[in-house]
Amino acid sequence: MSIVLGQRSLSRLEGVHPDLVRVVKKAAAMSSLDFTVLEGLRTAVRQKQLFDQGATKTMNSRHLTGHAVDLAPMIGGTVRWDWPLYHQLAAVVKAAAKAENVPIQWGGDWRTFKDGPHWELPWKVYPKGK
Repeated sequence: MSIVLGQRSLSRLEGVHPDLVRVVKKAAAMSSLDFTVLEGLRTAVRQKQLFDQGATKTMNSRHLTGHAVDLAPMIGGTVRWDWPLYHQLAAVVKAAAKAENVPIQWGGDWRTFKDGPHWELPWKVYPKGK
């Protein structure tokens, strides 16, 4: 069973690196868990707003260059924040990245400031502008 990304999710992928877009679309095709794209490419103003709210710890986010997306599981059309669902989604996204041969990092794997929705292309493989 697969899910179909809605128009809002697809529009939020505009400006995101094509490799990451491929991974998100592949994950949707592989997933039985519905999910949405919360955010892709982000402006510096939006980043500052999130920084000031404590929702991010950096002003040098991969979102600013289109190298990151935030994905959230949905149940019954509602975004959910329960960690077990993020682990379930993570397994699908990691499998999709492997299938597409795209290295990816999940914020849920970070040692500090775990960020369940956050997915990014690694700096080492995808430096700024690449």
